[in-house]
Amino acid sequence: MTTKWILVECFSGFPGRVIALGAAPKSFVPLANILRNPLSLADAESALRQACATGAPVARVSPDGRRTVRAEPLLIAPGRAHGVRLWVGPVREPVASPDPMGAWYFNLTTNRSVRSIDLLDLYGVAPENRAVELAIAGAFTRLVTNRDESEALAKIVNSAPGTEHQAVWTIRRDDDALRAGHFACRIVEVRDDSGARQVLLRGVTQDIGAAMAVSAAPPPMILEYALLEASAEPGEYRAIVNLRSLRLIRWIGRPMPGIAWEDLPGQPPPQIHPDDLATAKTMSRELARHRTEGTVRIRRLDGGWQPVRIRAALMALDRHTTAGLATVTATS
Repeated sequence: MTTKWILVECFSGFPGRVIALGAAPKSFVPLANILRNPLSLADAESALRQACATGAPVARVSPDGRRTVRAEPLLIAPGRAHGVRLWVGPVREPVASPDPMGAWYFNLTTNRSVRSIDLLDLYGVAPENRAVELAIAGAFTRLVTNRDESEALAKIVNSAPGTEHQAVWTIRRDDDALRAGHFACRIVEVRDDSGARQVLLRGVTQDIGAAMAVSAAPPPMILEYALLEASAEPGEYRAIVNLRSLRLIRWIGRPMPGIAWEDLPGQPPPQIHPDDLATAKTMSRELARHRTEGTVRIRRLDGGWQPVRIRAALMALDRHTTAGLATVTATS
């Protein structure tokens, strides 16, 4: 038996794999590697199966009366568990409080990020700001990424089902507290209600402690981004862009004010003016040979169109995947 919560992912189907033991990340290991006792393992697998099938918490005592068994699913939509936290311990031992954690997914087909209420609690989001859905780029605004960011962004760009990623990044909560966030995720292909194909990056995030106390957490500012921000002129904004979809992946530094990019309720959706799409696509193609520059109009928050001058350079995410590093300046 173990006296720590076990976090099991459910992206890969039952029985899933362990991604954390207490606050210690585990690299997708079988549950049998953690629970060596056959009776404890059977108790855990039974509770895990029930929690995944019903989407409801399980709390019971083992048939021999010796073990307390808990299984608490991490949900976004009812009945769809992204992960389950398990507890199997002696009945005389109190059940420990679990670390804050929550579920999320990126819809890589529609460029939307969806967060569970538990994840918004982990982020310390105020009730008036609790939009469950927003553009994927909005998910990066509170994250201090680690050295693996290029690898993670390459996986987003390629969107290949079956691809997995796990890391520890720093979370800047809305109260400015810095927390070490351990996350694991997997790209899966699903069908929506109409039968259309959707590609999702399904994940769970766990708060494993104060960022400065966790050696795996990155510093509050990665050096490369500090240099990029320092080199920006007043009125310039830096962004990483998916060259295949022409969608914003993330801002580097402050987002450009006044333009529609978060895709929040009540805001216009992010968009390049239809008459300027050909220019944007040409710029994207030209980056394979050289840096490029051009002017396009993008949607403003007030519904109008803002002309912007874009200087773009090719950036390598991995050996086979590239994105665009865009410097954006408003023009009249």
